[in-house]
Amino acid sequence: MFSDKKTKESEIQNTGQNRINDGTTLKGDVTSNGYFRIDGIIEGNVKTPSKVVIGKTGVIIGTLSCKNADIEGKIKGVIDVSDTLTLKSTANIEGEVVVGKLAVEPGAIFNATCLMKGSKKTATTTTKEITKDLPYDRSQRTSSTTSQQAQV
Repeated sequence: MFSDKKTKESEIQNTGQNRINDGTTLKGDVTSNGYFRIDGIIEGNVKTPSKVVIGKTGVIIGTLSCKNADIEGKIKGVIDVSDTLTLKSTANIEGEVVVGKLAVEPGAIFNATCLMKGSKKTATTTTKEITKDLPYDRSQRTSSTTSQQAQV
């Protein structure tokens, strides 16, 4: 009568909060099922199926993989967020980002390549490929205008 799926999902969300405080430096990979708050420095990979919050003094040098992330601090490396990545005005991102949804406040520094999950076109699409499908191509209009002027 009761589903095991609900139990497993609630166990993942209720495993507690993890916190790396300001002044703490951690070198190595961190994996957890719970929520993370990072105000210190992590040199390595962080992986959780939950949410990660990086405070103003928080730094990750490595890979971040999670469901949701709110970033006020700095990340240098790869970010893989399955749902929503929120960059606050003090955020500083360098590297590669793969995300479901992206929210960026004015003032955030975003020096990264970004791929939205579910998108079919990649960043290598050229302007010529984009404009060829448009019904009103300026080059066609210019050439037809020139031929009409020649007839007059």
